[in-house]
Amino acid sequence: MALMDAIMELQAHQAMPVGIAVVLGCTTVALGGLLLWLIKVYKNDQRKKRSNFPPLPEVPGLPVIGNLLQLKEKKPHMTFTKWAKTYGPIYSIRTGSSTVIVLNDNEVAKEAMVTKFSSISTRKLSKALKILTYDKCMVAMSDYDDFHKTVKRHILTNVLGPNAQKRHRGHRDTLIANTSKGLHVHVEEHPLQAVNFRNIFESELFGLAMKEAIGSDVESVYAEELRTSLSRHEIFKVLVKDPMEGAIDVDWRDFFPFLKWIPNKTFEMKIEQMDMRRQAVMKALINKQRKRLSSGEDRLYEEIQRVCGSDKITEEKLCQLPYLSAVFHETLRKHSPVPVIPLRYVHEDTELGGYYVPAGSEIAINIYGCNMDEQQWENPEEWNPERFLDGDQMDLHRTLAFGGGEEGLRWFSPGNADFLHNDWEISTRFRVEIERWGGRKCRYCCAHG
Repeated sequence: MALMDAIMELQAHQAMPVGIAVVLGCTTVALGGLLLWLIKVYKNDQRKKRSNFPPLPEVPGLPVIGNLLQLKEKKPHMTFTKWAKTYGPIYSIRTGSSTVIVLNDNEVAKEAMVTKFSSISTRKLSKALKILTYDKCMVAMSDYDDFHKTVKRHILTNVLGPNAQKRHRGHRDTLIANTSKGLHVHVEEHPLQAVNFRNIFESELFGLAMKEAIGSDVESVYAEELRTSLSRHEIFKVLVKDPMEGAIDVDWRDFFPFLKWIPNKTFEMKIEQMDMRRQAVMKALINKQRKRLSSGEDRLYEEIQRVCGSDKITEEKLCQLPYLSAVFHETLRKHSPVPVIPLRYVHEDTELGGYYVPAGSEIAINIYGCNMDEQQWENPEEWNPERFLDGDQMDLHRTLAFGGGEEGLRWFSPGNADFLHNDWEISTRFRVEIERWGGRKCRYCCAHG
């Protein structure tokens, strides 16, 4: 608005055509933004010179845009891993006006997540993630502050803690039974056809997530704001698939903040529409749950589960199935659910892996690269569960699947593992309203933090 006022004023005083005024105004703003970027680069260079640590290896890129053209594919973790073979386990790249430090080594990744956590505990989110997480109101994307601690405590109490795990025991037994039945049916009906595990697991895991989040699975729900009924498949798409796709959508303005005044309506409308549909469906599910709770169905269901128990495969037997545990952890290693951890922001000068890391940088921890490191894993491209059979419990932590340090390791137990890995993308996106300190309401999304 200020730019347009200036343009109109310039036209009024000098009788300049609007087209020329717009061009001059845009050029002035762009040059101003470029000047600010050059000043930032100069200040970073001066800080590097004052550091006692050597500068990070840099992947060569182009002026202004940096390495953006080298990251065109939607699997940057592959490119990161390839660069690690040339530039080492820790290096820097430029994405427009931002500097990103990429970590491909387990020890350095743990150093970043644990030892130097205080220096890089804040998040820098893209435009899409700001909308989809209500500006860091999802614990996995929030800064490590009082809000993060409060929400995480609620998650442990109601979903992941020992007492919560006992309450949800029946749901997990049902999942095991249904999954086993689905696999047997497929083998009997299509004995020569490869098994698509996603088709079998996806439905059952979503059902488990719905039971954990709202107490029951649903086949359909009527969303009043959308004025339509959605099937179970459509609910899954709105709550899980669409937000995940939106989270990796790229708004070019994220790479050039000094040009954020330029509109990108197509992108903004797509993300806002996605968020509006998700809110409408979650509101419908909450209303449906309220009606169901008033009928007393939950109390009856829990009583039946507590009295009858289960005589099928149970969690108590998991400790007698070491190979199953090995398969689980090897799957996490080779097929990490999140190849690259959401970027962390370095808010003060620090040191990683023996290199100086300036404030203002961003940290990208490439879990995929860590799990493909030939220095840590023998034949990392090979799927080999046996690699986990001879190690102790700390070996289970090497995949970084549950975070770094003792905090992450404490989250793993036979009862938590299958739920935590497979279900975090689904059940943890169910928004809840809580009263935040100061009497102010804050909506947050439970998520693996």
